[in-house]
Amino acid sequence: MASEADEGHEHLIDGVRYKLKGIIAVDQVLPYLHFLDQERKDQIKQKLITDGDRAAADLLIDTVIKGPHEKGWFRAFIDALSHGGSELAADYLTKPPRPEEEAENDMYVELIRLLAPSLAGMKTTVVCELCFSDELLTADDKERILAETNNYGNGRGAQELLKRIIRRRPPWFSEFLQVLLRAEERAVYCELTGTPPGKDEEPPSPKHEPAQNEPAGEESPQAKESNGIQEIQEESAEPHPHLHNIIYLMGVSPSSPEKAEISLWDYQMEVAKPALEGKNIIICLPTGSGKTRVAVYITKEHLDLRRAEGKLGKVVVLVNKVPLVEQHYAKEFTPYLKHSYKVERVSGDSQLKISFAKIVQRNDIIICTAQILENYLERATSGVDEGVKLSDLSLMIIDECHHTQKGEAYNHIMMRYLKQKHKNKKLKKEQKEIVPLPQILGLTASPGVGRAARLEKAKEHILQICANLDASQIMTRSLRDFKREPRKSIQTVEDKKQDPFGDVIKRIMHEIHRHAELNPTGDLGTQVYEQWSVQKERQAAKEGDRKVRVCAEYLRQYNNGLILRNTIRMHDALSLLNNYYEEQYKKKSAPDEEQNIQITDTERFLFNLFKENKKELEILAKNPEYENESLSKLRTEILKEFSSRKQARGIIFTKTRHSAITLNQWIEENPKFDDIGIKPAYVIGGGDQSDVKPMTAAEQKDVLKKFSTGEVNLLVATTVAEEGLDIPACNFVIRYGHVTNEIAMIQSQGRGRAEDSTYTVVDVKNSGVAEKECVNEHREDMMHKAIEKIKALSQADYDKQITEYQLQAIMEIRVRQNRQKKKVMKNVNPAAVKFSCRHCNKQVCTGEDISIIEDMHRVNATVDFRKLFIQRENSSLQERLVDYETNGIIACKDCGQPWGSMMMFRGIELPCLLVKNFVVNINTENISKCSKWSDIPVKFPAFDYNEYASRVIEIDSDDEETN
Repeated sequence: MASEADEGHEHLIDGVRYKLKGIIAVDQVLPYLHFLDQERKDQIKQKLITDGDRAAADLLIDTVIKGPHEKGWFRAFIDALSHGGSELAADYLTKPPRPEEEAENDMYVELIRLLAPSLAGMKTTVVCELCFSDELLTADDKERILAETNNYGNGRGAQELLKRIIRRRPPWFSEFLQVLLRAEERAVYCELTGTPPGKDEEPPSPKHEPAQNEPAGEESPQAKESNGIQEIQEESAEPHPHLHNIIYLMGVSPSSPEKAEISLWDYQMEVAKPALEGKNIIICLPTGSGKTRVAVYITKEHLDLRRAEGKLGKVVVLVNKVPLVEQHYAKEFTPYLKHSYKVERVSGDSQLKISFAKIVQRNDIIICTAQILENYLERATSGVDEGVKLSDLSLMIIDECHHTQKGEAYNHIMMRYLKQKHKNKKLKKEQKEIVPLPQILGLTASPGVGRAARLEKAKEHILQICANLDASQIMTRSLRDFKREPRKSIQTVEDKKQDPFGDVIKRIMHEIHRHAELNPTGDLGTQVYEQWSVQKERQAAKEGDRKVRVCAEYLRQYNNGLILRNTIRMHDALSLLNNYYEEQYKKKSAPDEEQNIQITDTERFLFNLFKENKKELEILAKNPEYENESLSKLRTEILKEFSSRKQARGIIFTKTRHSAITLNQWIEENPKFDDIGIKPAYVIGGGDQSDVKPMTAAEQKDVLKKFSTGEVNLLVATTVAEEGLDIPACNFVIRYGHVTNEIAMIQSQGRGRAEDSTYTVVDVKNSGVAEKECVNEHREDMMHKAIEKIKALSQADYDKQITEYQLQAIMEIRVRQNRQKKKVMKNVNPAAVKFSCRHCNKQVCTGEDISIIEDMHRVNATVDFRKLFIQRENSSLQERLVDYETNGIIACKDCGQPWGSMMMFRGIELPCLLVKNFVVNINTENISKCSKWSDIPVKFPAFDYNEYASRVIEIDSDDEETN
């Protein structure tokens, strides 16, 4: 059995495998590997002959890792690397270079590899002799190079020399440049440095020396910006023509945000070209390839051109997440464009002192969430308030544009655009003035394939997105030659034979089944069972079956505990159940001791059932023997990543907010993680739809900032971090028991952009993630093929299909609008709508008692209604930066069922209702599913503030006179 030390060394070697494969001189190292038998050495030699250096190095690494290992094998391996002309490989296992040194060296290696064909004309024999005398090559290197030259010619010898020179320790590049000058190889020197021929310059220094006016020990901003590329670029005013692609490979930004000037790499300029010509396009580039930077450049060129033509330019940048507003504003658009144009941002978190319409009027570039623009477009259409028109804009940039689909705010905006576009065609035929529309620029890393199972359907899905965005082209660029592909693995988990903790929860659930006479479908602890329990609760609420309804609610929570038990620790799952139990018990205790809340026999049975089993669950939760296997796999993966890298930085994606928080706690409480320097934090969403307190945009920003500076090196995140948010390149990404679609897979893989990054999927029982990941890989491949088929269409065929999709979308809108009109016409009388407590079925009000504030909040301001509920504090409610705020929970006085919250609106306290907490009866028919107010075909009147406030003041005056 391997020792812990052996396992650590194996992980270390495997962790830097990608590096070792490129720098191990297999033919020189093999003779020193005395712990390998001759048969295995012969296999590696044969691999070298048939498949080349990297494949042979890969086999050598596999052979060394697999063993068997004798005492001292790791030290012997390092010695073999050192003596076999692979000192740099030995360094990676003993004293790895600093990240900036590694990045610099990698850039020089890629430069040599890229230019190797044009360097073959050097005087190989002369250069070889000088390199040997300067100890850049070993005696064995020299012998092999000269033999290659004599046997196959100068070109083959030069290739052999370059292959061996890049394996040396830094600063080999600057020393090699010195050799080239001494060998009078000026042409080769100029090719490597980008120096124009004939320009008499000294070779670059391997390190940047600070100028006299720079603080000692600090790099200049330019040197920091280029991560060691300064030495090459300062040789000439123009950078080397091949450096753009190499610098992209290294993940270096092309220009500093401190400067107003902005430039694009070749591949970025290529995809931007149609947009610079004024065309509507979608730019589809991988995560981290600078799509937003391209958008900034297009924005600048667009505004510059409009200004030069004497026209008004107005650019709106739309995002689908609040944190992206600040990110694009602070990191991209403001640094580059603030010197020439007015830039402003607006989101739901903004405290607007003036209207959004005024902000649009006063600024050149507005960055905002899509819903804000849609709201103001609607205001302009309805004419009820100051709004914004599409004709006010000259360029509209849509970030993460794959969300331009039915039901999304992006799509609502673009449907307005398409309807006007086709109206313009009619106006043009009638020789009338058309309504100007903005140019459209969509940005995405992956349009996805929807739910397509066949290539043709995938093509249709992508064409539909192109049609929705009115894109004349979808611009892509294959970056596979320059893009780092993370090493991918899937860790499957075997089902544990013993799960006494889960067995106790299942026993409790079976007791509830018997009590309520329920026969569930689906295995316990699965999504199928959860769907069954939700449906059963709705049906029971509709039928007024209080016993089954409350049992179904509890069963759903126990099922959730089983699911989480397969993801997190047992005591975390128990904590979730315990919190639910306490919350339900709390509902049955009134703040006013004089009020008696009813507890039914079923509720008393459920409370006692949990109390009877709680002690056993607590004992089992403390036994590590029964922890789930997925958590063990995750622990191993985290330890491997951090022990095999000098500076590890990674993200763990998980399904729920609760699991993100508890996994973070698990990492914080584990001393092994602390010993190797893991500093975790979690990032979750900002919506308040779950039981877990949401994260504010400021809290998200703070955590991501700490991650970028290294104060945090491991993020545990929900899907909020999958796309868009600016998360620095990291070494590894782990998807823990949660896989969604191919878009999320591509986005999260794109998070691992650092050198030799890994992407790992850890299976969780009943999650099916391994199968889903395979499906997503197939879908990704299908997506690329579909895009290529679309790009292969003639422009005429493409335009014809796009027009068909657009006309179909417009017709579908008309059908929906007609249905909506008919629905409005059929609006029932508010008096025919009755609301009953979802828990105890007591009727509490009718639709006549409901009024609406700001087209959003349904309130019941009647005096009689106030007699029916009690109030409780809710410390987790967030304060809202608007004209109202929430003060606490309102709950049924009889059974404790929450009904909504008390809100303060312009000095008046009003009960605000959540419709999902009631059974709704319309014309004597109960509605089983009513999760939002729009499900009810009733037009409620607007809340009359003046009338209500006057009535309150009169009552207060009467009370004062009585006193």
